[in-house]
Amino acid sequence: MRHRTSTSRSRFGSVLDHDTERSACVPVSGHTDGAGATTLITDLPYGPKTAEVARRAVAVALHGTEAGLFDDARLITSELATNAFASGSQPLVLCVDRTSLTTGRLEVEITVTDGGCSHLAPFSPQAPGEQAESGRGLIIVAALADAWSLTTGTHGTRAWCRLTREARPSTVST
Repeated sequence: MRHRTSTSRSRFGSVLDHDTERSACVPVSGHTDGAGATTLITDLPYGPKTAEVARRAVAVALHGTEAGLFDDARLITSELATNAFASGSQPLVLCVDRTSLTTGRLEVEITVTDGGCSHLAPFSPQAPGEQAESGRGLIIVAALADAWSLTTGTHGTRAWCRLTREARPSTVST
């Protein structure tokens, strides 16, 4: 399987339109001028390496960020990618948007899409049984993200989340 990755740096909003109220081609208020935004889009393999490849892509997109944000983003991405592989179908695509806001904060949006699934999204994540080996992914996402959503359908599934933190120098060694 051939993978493609695209990274862009610009003063414009996300390559993928995450808010129905804004266009992907129009500068978004609150973003800095110049290289305030970075977007990474990559295909993910459909198989057991899905989460590993997704974590590595996030490490590239968030290079130089503070350790707490870096770790939370990698964990969330791992959960979303695993869910896409386990419950969805091909193709799997990861998008990571990193934006420096004029308020001095850093906003990271993570989106994983897949080719769809046959069952509807849960209204809210249900806690798995104490002995269950799976089922905690969306609960982890809900606990760590400032906002998140899951939209399922037979022709495509989209899992999205936003993390916003104070912009601090990296304490991560990659």
